[in-house]
Amino acid sequence: MNRITAVDTYDIRFPTSRELDGSDAMNPDPDYSAAYVVLRTDAADGHEGHGFAFTIGRGNEVQVAAIDALRGQVTGRSVEELCADPGTLSRELTGDSQLRWLGPEKGVMHMAIGAVVNAVWDLAAKRAAKPLWRLLADAEPEWIVRQIDFRYLTDALTPEEALELLRRGRDGADERSAELRSTGYPAYTTSPGWLGYDDAKLTRLATEAVADGFRQIKLKVGADLADDIRRCRVARSAIGPGIRLALDANQRWDVAEAIRWTRALTEFGPYWIEEPTSPDDILGHAAIREAVAPVKVATGEHAHNRVVFKQLLQTGAVDIVQLDAARVGGVNENLAILLLAAKFGVPVCPHAGGVGLCELVQHLSMFDYVAVTGTTENRVIEYVDHLHDHFLDPVVIREGHYAAPTAPGFSAAMRPESLARYTFPDGSYWTTALDEEKGHAA
Repeated sequence: MNRITAVDTYDIRFPTSRELDGSDAMNPDPDYSAAYVVLRTDAADGHEGHGFAFTIGRGNEVQVAAIDALRGQVTGRSVEELCADPGTLSRELTGDSQLRWLGPEKGVMHMAIGAVVNAVWDLAAKRAAKPLWRLLADAEPEWIVRQIDFRYLTDALTPEEALELLRRGRDGADERSAELRSTGYPAYTTSPGWLGYDDAKLTRLATEAVADGFRQIKLKVGADLADDIRRCRVARSAIGPGIRLALDANQRWDVAEAIRWTRALTEFGPYWIEEPTSPDDILGHAAIREAVAPVKVATGEHAHNRVVFKQLLQTGAVDIVQLDAARVGGVNENLAILLLAAKFGVPVCPHAGGVGLCELVQHLSMFDYVAVTGTTENRVIEYVDHLHDHFLDPVVIREGHYAAPTAPGFSAAMRPESLARYTFPDGSYWTTALDEEKGHAA
């Protein structure tokens, strides 16, 4: 029997703040970062499991420490048993009484669990010689249901309802899988819309996005209304009337302010307003949605867990569910969120604006299309065009679509040279940068 022999962690940080990549109204200077984990094994096939939690710089060491705290519950476990049933580990970690006191099921500890659980799925998919979306799509519905923790959900979604959704999803799955491999999954891009970009860069990138086949772009808003009106005008002029323009406030506003601000931007035909207020304010989102229709309300990238998504759906607070592959407790919990959204008939358009998130969420959306909802109508995956070169199996975009991954795994593995260069603070990039900062300070 093969075992997990080590759980190695890395504090990986990229200096995206230097070009204002990723800048928005709440996060003006992010350094996109990953608390990165590798599950080593003694298996003869040499496969490892890779996962990470996404952060934006300072504090990444805290996220790494949280993953380190799980090492004793993973090291020594059977590789075969973990890969045959990742749900067992998921339930053990989220149900650990002492860990739950730190959440429960939210924040740094829950994201650490998600990183480890995702690494197990990466390992399982590699051992099955399939990309994760195929592993999930090919799985028996009964097995998928066993991977999900239905605690706190059964007033909205029962195991029996989930099983029925998955059984119905098998009809035509082979044809959809072939279509996915042929044409890919629709994407939208945030790359033109970072708040720190000037109008010339916004215009250039928006024009290029349309030429590249994207039918939707997203613009960051929320810092200054007059500035947002000008930038929306610039963006709409660049993309024309037939391309969707989404807006993202990154939690900047109170409820009344969100309503007023969104209404002030309606002349530009926004498709959705994303994270208009606190991600915890379910009733606030419901009030905003009622007040700004037909502009859609989208949220979820900072939703702590499946229970928050359940309540957003039960209260009719969202038009678009934006799950995140690294915010909740990993693939198992995201399976629950996908099925909740399917039960309520709400499209899932995942958040992917961060290092490695595009690589992960593509698998979840593709599984959802092939084996759950059977449609890509009004469904798009976010795309940003930086940092993909640090991954061994980076996303591929063709004519505004994600190409279906073919390499086994969860597309989570970073290049060894990137780990060596960007590990903080001792990687070669950071030792040079920190030495330069000390020299300037002197």
